[in-house]
Amino acid sequence: MKMAFYGSSLVSSYWNGAATYYRGILHALARRGWDIHFYEPDAYDRQANRDIDPPDWASVHVWPATDDGMRRAAAAAHDADVVVKASGVGVYDDELLISVMAAAPPHALRIFWDVDAPATIASMRAEPAQPLRRALPDLDMVFTYGGGPPVVAAYLELGAVHCEPVYNALDPETHHPVPVDPRFAADLGFLANRLPDREARVEEFFFRPARAMTERRFLLGGSGWEAPHLPPNVRHIGHVFTNDHNAFNASPRALLNVARDSMAAMGYSPATRVFEAAGAAACLITDAWEGIELFLTPGEEILVARDGRDVIDILAQLSPERARAIGEAARSRVLGEHTYERRAAEVDAVLNIRSVVKRRRNVPA
Repeated sequence: MKMAFYGSSLVSSYWNGAATYYRGILHALARRGWDIHFYEPDAYDRQANRDIDPPDWASVHVWPATDDGMRRAAAAAHDADVVVKASGVGVYDDELLISVMAAAPPHALRIFWDVDAPATIASMRAEPAQPLRRALPDLDMVFTYGGGPPVVAAYLELGAVHCEPVYNALDPETHHPVPVDPRFAADLGFLANRLPDREARVEEFFFRPARAMTERRFLLGGSGWEAPHLPPNVRHIGHVFTNDHNAFNASPRALLNVARDSMAAMGYSPATRVFEAAGAAACLITDAWEGIELFLTPGEEILVARDGRDVIDILAQLSPERARAIGEAARSRVLGEHTYERRAAEVDAVLNIRSVVKRRRNVPA
């Protein structure tokens, strides 16, 4: 079956944290026989900062970020069996949702795929007239990349017919152990773009430990951190392209994960980098959020910090041997339970069942 997927970008992770999630899920679906067509705008310099060339398992269509470009891209949904509009495309989001769903043929499943559900839900609650909220009852279903029971309940309350989380996961062909790279040597590494709803937590969980542990080396990757007052023991290296993610994950003694405010409040939302780090057998320290134990066991496969003081204590006691043991345990867990092949099998089953049901409903009596 043909899937027309409208998202931020498949080929670039530049200011686009969802890129590896899209690649993992859609590549695994392609291996299950899906004909994947990905439509992404030429926006935010993403095309100038590509991490990968268009893959052989998907057709990538880049549309000009103009009214006409959006309309032409949306019209391409006319012959798809499944039409997906993802959150956070970045330009023409509301117009694209309306146009894509209008262009889809009667038999097609119409799906909204939310990669930032807590923020989207908060926005819909604040603006009842929002186009997405008005469209929810007419969509066949919503997928989210996290959020668990609270997100499902919220979407149903807001009018969604059906909602299912499809969590981040690991593609072991892409993220795997590699030798330590001196470029990324550090006691603690942190990779994330600077965003307003994460900045206070980064200050607490990363910069506070750095200022307190002046003898330790801290490595900061990601865009937007070009501030003049970083602690002297923090080395900022800017945007890290995905082909360097394994080395970035495998080289520091430990890696830090910091959730955005809304994700931490909702829980059940492991970031893509949690699984990427585990795939590289990294020792991961995460801020606390509800549902962690469903993915990795605290104290054995991941270390959990309630605040910056906990991060300091963990680093002070973390030996290289224990760090390696935790990383290996995490890798074993995600390989067994949290791969994109498993996620895609679940998505494939849901789509096939709901597609058959919808086609039967659209057959004339």
